Amino acid sequence: MNKPYSLGVIVGRFQLFHAGHRMMIDTALSVCERVGVLVGSANESGTNKNPFSYETRRDMLRLVYGDRIEIAPLDDIGVGNCAAWGEYVLDNAEKYFGALPDVAVSGKEARRVSWLEGERGEKIAEIYVPKTVEISASRMRELLARGEREEWEKYTDPAIRDMFDALRAEVVSSEGNLETGSI
Repeated sequence: MNKPYSLGVIVGRFQLFHAGHRMMIDTALSVCERVGVLVGSANESGTNKNPFSYETRRDMLRLVYGDRIEIAPLDDIGVGNCAAWGEYVLDNAEKYFGALPDVAVSGKEARRVSWLEGERGEKIAEIYVPKTVEISASRMRELLARGEREEWEKYTDPAIRDMFDALRAEVVSSEGNLETGSI
């Protein structure tokens, strides 16, 4: 099947993968020959904001998508949402996926608007997936911490539902650790 884009890239922390993330990745898969997912804040885990390791997040994505997506770590470099961050994302896309993406897929958030303002970024199309599911990763972590499995499962892909107890344990053990290098 010929799709309009060769390589699409998605950046996300996936602290915890949920239905909104699924919509973004599914959208990318529908229009891109290849989809590269950069898992942000890969260098941080065990904190209230980032309880899950890169490996846990990669494993969740792999359970849901198998080999249909390419997954790589993306450390937080502390520059915020700006053109320098966008250049860093593009450098890592080239490093891990072997090419510059021709499209970036994300949720529509004002903070992402300046990512692709650099010279290379101007040539990259952007697809914003509207937020139609009222859920956030923060809310998903709250549900885990409180042990509200039934509510959590409403927004969770069936492929990772068996991870509930292990994910809950990571969230609970990270509570109270407010130190973070993640922006």
